[in-house]
Amino acid sequence: MSLLVCFRIGFPAGHKARCHGWPLQRCGHRIWSRLAAPAQGVLSYPLQGASTLVEFGTSVAFSTLVQSKVRLVLAEDNYLVREGIQRLLETDPGLELAESCGDLDGLLLAVERVRPDVVITDIRMPPHSTDEGIRAADRFRETHPDLGVVVLSQHDEPEYALKLLEQGSARRAYLLKDSLSDPRHLVEAIRTVAAGGSVIDPKVVETLVAARARHRGSPIKDLTPREREVLLRMAEGCNNDTVAARLHLSVRMVEKHINAIFSKLGLSEEKEVHRRVKAVLIYLSENGD
Repeated sequence: MSLLVCFRIGFPAGHKARCHGWPLQRCGHRIWSRLAAPAQGVLSYPLQGASTLVEFGTSVAFSTLVQSKVRLVLAEDNYLVREGIQRLLETDPGLELAESCGDLDGLLLAVERVRPDVVITDIRMPPHSTDEGIRAADRFRETHPDLGVVVLSQHDEPEYALKLLEQGSARRAYLLKDSLSDPRHLVEAIRTVAAGGSVIDPKVVETLVAARARHRGSPIKDLTPREREVLLRMAEGCNNDTVAARLHLSVRMVEKHINAIFSKLGLSEEKEVHRRVKAVLIYLSENGD
């Protein structure tokens, strides 16, 4: 997304081209040029700024900067939400929606096909509606390291925001869908990740801070997001087979997660039935259910 200035100049013999009083090769705006008098040239300009006044000896030329559009791919399985976001993006002339899709496979194919600058993706979508958006973001760090990703979520789940950022925060944003009522939030997040920055929805940050204060010293804090999901299903009364089916895991993997939960909660020496009940009670006491 470079900014270019095309110009034609003419200045008196013996006068050097200057920008804001500085010779072009020393200009603070880092302008490079290939100039002759008279000549045509192209200026490369930093991302910040809209225009600049370039002085050529005693004559003055006003240059206009042209910024390329941010190319986007949108992944959202809910048709109405997807249409709403598309209409929102169309209000900004600096954004170009190249393609939209409704599942993880479609997202991966679209990124390869259109090579976007930024992906906007729902956190949960087919095929399993768990954390496909997070997993896609992790994958893109390896396959498309310069790609920005904005993850949209319905709920303020700080563990998913932390998972999104655990491999680094550059070019990543986590927004709640509630924030889309103001289009500026999404547009600013898109531009921030496109420029290499990161954004976390303020409500998620508030929830994370509150959770840390509430659970300081709690054994639940040591569980991974997946272990928390398994423990939640246990609290709902699911046996191992049902937990495996709901989370699309093998029974052996569920058993591995449950053993890790027991170990982290200090229940390894308890009888099987007792520690399962105690694990659920610890979970319910921490979550106020």
